[in-house]
Amino acid sequence: MKTHARWLALAAVLALAACETVPPPPPPPPADAPAALPAFLSDALGDPARPEADRARDAARKPGQLLLWAGVRPGMKIIDLVPGQGYFTRIFSKAVGPKGRVYAYVPDELTAVAKGRPPSVAAWVGKPPFANTRMILRRMPEFGAPEKVDMIFTAQNYHDLHLPFMGPVDLAVVNRQAFKALKPGGVYIVVDHTAKAGSSVGQWDTLHRIDPAVVRREVEAAGFVYEGETRILRNPRDPLTASVFDAGIRGKTDQFAFKFRKPRSAR
Repeated sequence: MKTHARWLALAAVLALAACETVPPPPPPPPADAPAALPAFLSDALGDPARPEADRARDAARKPGQLLLWAGVRPGMKIIDLVPGQGYFTRIFSKAVGPKGRVYAYVPDELTAVAKGRPPSVAAWVGKPPFANTRMILRRMPEFGAPEKVDMIFTAQNYHDLHLPFMGPVDLAVVNRQAFKALKPGGVYIVVDHTAKAGSSVGQWDTLHRIDPAVVRREVEAAGFVYEGETRILRNPRDPLTASVFDAGIRGKTDQFAFKFRKPRSAR
């Protein structure tokens, strides 16, 4: 019995020692922890054809992580809605590759604002090294592309569609057109500057922000299913009270990024 007891005691000591030497499992990563980029995205960001001015904005706009979350992949067909100078259009072009297509949709409502100046993207879309891009210059109520697309993407522009200088645009019409433009299962990505909950169009016009709840309500009303958001562009230190062009907050605003999906059963 004594021998048996000694063996039991020794086994307990060994078991305890083993427990002490096995490291505890690492804590789970936070929901928006940076993920390794696939080669097609890292290559798109590093492409030498990207202007230095675009590269200088990457730290604030986090395009790699944003487009990874959005689901961009080679071969996709994407509409970049209100492309501005083409920051995302160029990245999309390289990311989707020669089998993909990127449509830079420039609202014709901006023509009057531009006072005859051609859209910034007009100088290079459809030409090497961005030969898989096309520009669409059309009014927002006629939103769409020559073919069904996999993704519609708009960054820092959705609020503008509500503002007087754009008409304003009827967002119910635009979002229904977006629904029609997507393939079944396609996604609609909306990124914009955050305004305070319950704020009004007048405040959005002054600050160039929008209440995220309004965006979600409007897009879901067109038949889209909300799939969630990424918080990689969130900044809780933004008081949401200054214009996004204010030197103290420019490039550091709190931004929401929503993903909506057209149901696969829809046509």
